[in-house]
Amino acid sequence: MTSGSKPDLRRQVGQLLIMGFDGTEVSARLKTTLAALSPGGVILFKRNIEEAAQTHALLRDVQKLAGRLLFRCVDMEGGTVDRFRDSAARIPSAAEVAATGSAKLFRKHGLLIGRQLRALGFNTDFAPCFDLGLEASRKALGSRTVSADPHEVVQYAREFLAGLREARVLGCGKHFPGLGGGALDSHAALPVVERTWREVWEQDLVPYRELRREVAFVMVAHVEYPKIVRGGGPATLSKRWISGVLREKVGYRGLVVSDDLDMGGVLNGASIEDAAVGTLMAGSDMFLVCQQEEHVWRAWEAVLRRGERDWKFASLIAARAKRVAVFQRKSAEVQVRMAATPTAKKVDLLRRRVWEFTEELRMNSLVPPEERAL
Repeated sequence: MTSGSKPDLRRQVGQLLIMGFDGTEVSARLKTTLAALSPGGVILFKRNIEEAAQTHALLRDVQKLAGRLLFRCVDMEGGTVDRFRDSAARIPSAAEVAATGSAKLFRKHGLLIGRQLRALGFNTDFAPCFDLGLEASRKALGSRTVSADPHEVVQYAREFLAGLREARVLGCGKHFPGLGGGALDSHAALPVVERTWREVWEQDLVPYRELRREVAFVMVAHVEYPKIVRGGGPATLSKRWISGVLREKVGYRGLVVSDDLDMGGVLNGASIEDAAVGTLMAGSDMFLVCQQEEHVWRAWEAVLRRGERDWKFASLIAARAKRVAVFQRKSAEVQVRMAATPTAKKVDLLRRRVWEFTEELRMNSLVPPEERAL
């Protein structure tokens, strides 16, 4: 086996996993899981978050137990995807901010979210959405998208990402190659998008082409494009989409992560084991398993077992693990120490900044578009 001893392979497989878990504090079961799997990242959801100091303590404890640097992740876009609206303050959606047409406010949106995340202990935000705001996906995506015009998406996303970087938080472009043309929610089912290659290249992929050097991660979606890839299936399991289009045609050189493999968009057609192995073979560097603890273990074990009996796959695991580790060592966002536990005064300051930003949005909306300062 070219990847080295079995302990080395186990650690390499863990490096590729970003896992979710239950609870608002570290349980005995979670300690066992972290010790055994040694994941490369964790992701928190509303079920893990009660208030600011508790969230910070949870991330601090998980980081101490992990035995390696972690991507400490969350989905935080504002609006409907806001994990902290009850524990901190409601942050406006991407659509609300984009409607101002103000690049200054676009950047402030990213900075506001980034400061909140950094204060609570996170270093990675799976945002912003690069998806186009097309009519087909209006019900599924709503205010998560900013425009049907890809160039307006680029303008917003570029500034939002700059705001995250200023706060020392990594950003992520999602959901490649695009959910804008899909009517279904990939959490429950696989969206099928009847768009042509020309439409996708000239519209949906423009944000990825323009911002390929400005995102640490690109997240690949559970979405099918039957007019582009014969045989069907989600982009998360497609070598043509990940290795062929994203890597070769778009020229993206950052980290590629699958969307949550614990979603109906992929599990309706594949087991969690096949999904984990399949997304790595297709070109993903890391895979997300967010919902069921059993699925976290099954996915990790499937990748490990495949590596133990297939030296080519073991070599792939080793190369991806090295790539992730090198990125983490070079990333200031990952290397920087967690901030101190947020005090009540700090939380009040975060809330006031959100209120001030919301008020600035409201005042901007009263100004005629032609008079708004960019």
